Amino acid sequence: MQVKIKTYRKKRKTRRIHLLLFIFLSFSLFIILTFLHKEKPLFEEEKDAVQQEVSFVLPPLEEKKEVIRRGMTLTDILKPYNLSTAEIHALIKDVKPVYDLAKIRAGQELRIFSSPQGDFFSLEYDIDEENYLHIQKKEGPYGAEIKKTPYDIRVKAIWGIIEENLIFAVRDKNEGVILALNLAELFAWDIDFYADLRRGDSFKIIFEKKYLNGEFVGYENILAAEFVNQGKKFLAFRYTYPDTKDSDYFDLEGESLRKEFLKSPIRYSRITSRFSHRRLHPIRKVYRPHYGVDYAASIGTSVQVTADGTVTFAGRSGASGRMIKIRHKNRYETMYLHLRGYAAGIKKGKKVKGGQEIGYVGSSGESTGPHLDYRIKKDGRYINPLLFNPEPVKPLRAEFLDDFKEKAESYSLCFEAPQIIFSCLSNSFPL
Repeated sequence: MQVKIKTYRKKRKTRRIHLLLFIFLSFSLFIILTFLHKEKPLFEEEKDAVQQEVSFVLPPLEEKKEVIRRGMTLTDILKPYNLSTAEIHALIKDVKPVYDLAKIRAGQELRIFSSPQGDFFSLEYDIDEENYLHIQKKEGPYGAEIKKTPYDIRVKAIWGIIEENLIFAVRDKNEGVILALNLAELFAWDIDFYADLRRGDSFKIIFEKKYLNGEFVGYENILAAEFVNQGKKFLAFRYTYPDTKDSDYFDLEGESLRKEFLKSPIRYSRITSRFSHRRLHPIRKVYRPHYGVDYAASIGTSVQVTADGTVTFAGRSGASGRMIKIRHKNRYETMYLHLRGYAAGIKKGKKVKGGQEIGYVGSSGESTGPHLDYRIKKDGRYINPLLFNPEPVKPLRAEFLDDFKEKAESYSLCFEAPQIIFSCLSNSFPL
């Protein structure tokens, strides 16, 4: 009897469990079905909108690059893209208020976009490094606009030590010659990068690199730089005035890096003969004064005027060969001897700006090889160009000094702690 009762209770208990389990599963299924996301039916208006949106989806375009060959016309280039001569003339006419397509140059590249069937859709032409022309086929007249080239600007920092010269040191950091020359030009008012450079000098540079479609295409601005030359530290910080958008370089105190005179008339060369009151003449073999500094460089190397001034002479002058004389303010005069030739427009009376190209290295006159003999006079008397210490130009405008110092100090901190320079850069602002 007890066995039967136990068996009955056990079966009843089992049925109850099964029932509860069935209810639980049913309820769970109900919840899932109730709250499961369902696609709502579209109203007629929504269906029309979707269909209209789909209708404007463009098919994939094919891009082809066409290099403009000498004697080629735009008609020659565009006819294969199912455009008639009349349509091409209409395109040229529609685009002319924005850009005259007659200006396209041989050797340049056109990027033409077409449908899979080969029908013309749009065209792009690089006007210069910063701008390109975009032409697109539309209902009615062709659309045209000049757009900015979409460069990707990335900030990078390097630091190094001079073993042989600046170019080799920058190359050791996997950067190009142009960056080295830009750095030399930045400090050219204080350092002659051949005469003054010493082994063990060091540099740190924070600069911009320009990329297009993921490929490096050139250097942009140096944002900040430090150069230690013979134990003396030089700093440069780029600052753009918020009102005029003009940019220049200043030291940590806001003094301009630019001086009245550049230290050297050639961006990068070596000195073969210095200023002397008694030097053995290489041709005449007699001792006489040499009132200049000789910079050896290959024939055709660009020569730049070292300060603003006016050309007073450009021509041949006996043993000096082809020569340029320039008068500057405060009774200074500079001379450039043994030139191969003169830059376009350089003649007596021409006004020039410091750093402007005026001529080219040669070996005219009494010369044993290509070089530039550079001389300076003050009140009619020769002075040693290597000892000349010109005055700086105007400092940073006072109303922007606090803003400049705040930004310059952030870069200066990076220079003091090079091991964390990249993390510093992420929190600083380009000047």
